[in-house]
Amino acid sequence: MTMDNSVLALSPLFSGFTPDEISVFASLITEKTISAGMTVFLEGMPGESLFIIEKGTVRISKMLAEGDEKTLVVLGTDDFFGEMAILDGSPRSATARVIEDAKLLLLKKSDYESICDENPRVGLKFVKNIIKVFTTRIRESNQELREILIWASK
Repeated sequence: MTMDNSVLALSPLFSGFTPDEISVFASLITEKTISAGMTVFLEGMPGESLFIIEKGTVRISKMLAEGDEKTLVVLGTDDFFGEMAILDGSPRSATARVIEDAKLLLLKKSDYESICDENPRVGLKFVKNIIKVFTTRIRESNQELREILIWASK
């Protein structure tokens, strides 16, 4: 079954894409429904896919040295996660758990690499959109760190 382009068009990953460019990805994306409370992946697991949230809520968290779990971000409809896996294939840097029943769209690293081989311009456009979101997330993290440092110095 081919993914509906209009669903993908809502994700920031496909900002500025033409319908034909989105179709390149739509034919390779698969759907996965996951119930609340279930784990999508654990920190340290091999990473091989990026996930787009079509519906639901997912919590991204990191284990602390004390064994506690710290929420990094809660993501919802049209957000994405796991993007580092399709870029560098490294183990997962955090854990992803479904908070509210979720319908996830999955893009495998091997499929993304095929797109890049066959249509480098579209592959580059996709990675540029990932970078735009990365920079926003880094800026937000820097602001949070700044506030923590100010608080800690008092």
